[in-house]
Amino acid sequence: MEDEQMTKDILYIKGDATKPEVAGNKILVHVCNDIGGWGKGFVTALSRRWKAPEKAYRQWYTVKEGFRLGAIQLVQVEPDIWVANLLGQRKIIKDENGNPPVRYDAIAEGLHKLAILAEEIQASVHMPRIGCGLAGGTWDKIEPLIDAALCVKGIQVTVYDYGS
Repeated sequence: MEDEQMTKDILYIKGDATKPEVAGNKILVHVCNDIGGWGKGFVTALSRRWKAPEKAYRQWYTVKEGFRLGAIQLVQVEPDIWVANLLGQRKIIKDENGNPPVRYDAIAEGLHKLAILAEEIQASVHMPRIGCGLAGGTWDKIEPLIDAALCVKGIQVTVYDYGS
């Protein structure tokens, strides 16, 4: 974990978000779309490592119970690791006005729900730069949402930039 950098209360490191190297309970959070699509971006790394998050997401989409923007689904993948599927992306392409699929309000809502769960199981939170890949969001808008939902509650957050 070289090239570590702390900004606010978020630790930024180069590495693989699917392999957090800290003790204790950990939640890996990522942003999902609201149309049942899974197969590009960070989810491919999740699916290579664990099958359960994709299976749970697809079942959640099929059943539709609670499946809406701002919702989260927590899936335990190891005794001390959970994956949080956060619905923060509307469809997968820009809308008719050219707006990207990211929905900042939905991500904020999901992060606040995640904070409650992280406190309950005393977990740190780990993520790539959520909402900034295929969803088309910008980090300058996402980072304050993380700070407001998680960091202010003293929840340890690590953001991973993949690569060497």
